[in-house]
Amino acid sequence: MPSTSVEPTGQATGQTVLIIDDEPTARVALAARLKRLGYRVLQADDGKAGLDMLRRERPDLTILDWMMPEMDGPSFCEVVRQDPALLSSQILMMTSNDQPEQIAEGLARGADDFLSKAASKYEITARVQAGIRAAGLIKRLEDVTAEIRRKQDTLERELQSAARYVESLLPVSGTISPGVEMVRVYRPSLGLGGDLFNVVSWNHDLLGLYLLDASGHGVSPALRSASFATFLRRESLVRHVGSSDPGAILTEANKHFPLTENGHYFTIVFATLDIRSQTLSYATAGHSGVFLHRQSGEICWIAKPNLPLGFDPSTVYGTDVLSIEPGDRLYLLSDGLYEVPDATGDLWGQDRLEEVVRTLGRRPLPEVLSGAVNEAVRWLGHEQFPDDVAVMGVEFTGC
Repeated sequence: MPSTSVEPTGQATGQTVLIIDDEPTARVALAARLKRLGYRVLQADDGKAGLDMLRRERPDLTILDWMMPEMDGPSFCEVVRQDPALLSSQILMMTSNDQPEQIAEGLARGADDFLSKAASKYEITARVQAGIRAAGLIKRLEDVTAEIRRKQDTLERELQSAARYVESLLPVSGTISPGVEMVRVYRPSLGLGGDLFNVVSWNHDLLGLYLLDASGHGVSPALRSASFATFLRRESLVRHVGSSDPGAILTEANKHFPLTENGHYFTIVFATLDIRSQTLSYATAGHSGVFLHRQSGEICWIAKPNLPLGFDPSTVYGTDVLSIEPGDRLYLLSDGLYEVPDATGDLWGQDRLEEVVRTLGRRPLPEVLSGAVNEAVRWLGHEQFPDDVAVMGVEFTGC
């Protein structure tokens, strides 16, 4: 049975060298030299015993003989490089045949450096010190990587918590006013999205509906969107705008939310639904994701080309008015739903989204929204959208 031993050192340095060699004389002589240099030295007399000691002791450097019974040096290296726990181990291969072909083979199979058995004590010292330095650098890199992962895990938990809080502020699907049903979908791309939507209740017969899309992703857009959402509360709009007119609201918002230093901005659609008069007033600022699906089956994309908020403080946004009838459905959505690429980069697009809505027809609103999202996911090829997906479907039942 192979024997192993751990030799104490007279001068503790915290650095450990494992010597694996089936020749006792060469192994003991090298161990004595390394102990005089202050290293803690471990010894094993074959590859299998050395592998067990490497796993148990995790030395800073392993000095390994090429020719050994049962498991030779190159085979030992291959096993180490295939083990994730040992992958970063530093291995210095000893050989009496230092031909370029053999050195190339050893490096290809996992050795980090070579040491000739005929090397001088100065070269031995230099190569061992170089191996120890490399091991130290790798250890520091592993420590830094582990710390980065811990911080990333903490940040991810915080982002998920913030995302849950943001979602808790969004309206709940269901009846938002007598005769008006709302269903929503919210899928932030990075755990914390910059797209928000909500309902503004002006009075019993008048509802405000908006969906805003912040450029960019992550924490900063989410914070800017939260600030904008505060501005869009009923009491704030009464104070700053004094009107439920969508165009007036966007014109005032344009002054409050200029382009940021980094060039970030908002697009938005704001609509006011008058239940009594059965009219829909709406205004958009750079936002094209809004369409009306009539009870008759007609689909009308109702946005007009214009500037997003913040580009020009003098911009005045107008209001358009449409009549609505029971059974009509209004969809407000971020472009993250339909501007999703397939594997070739081809976008799913508004036309395909419209076709899905037509196909699903008058099915319940939740089925239509989930069907559209599922088709976008199928086109994308995976569940993680590259941009935030926010959708609000509103049906005027007239009941």
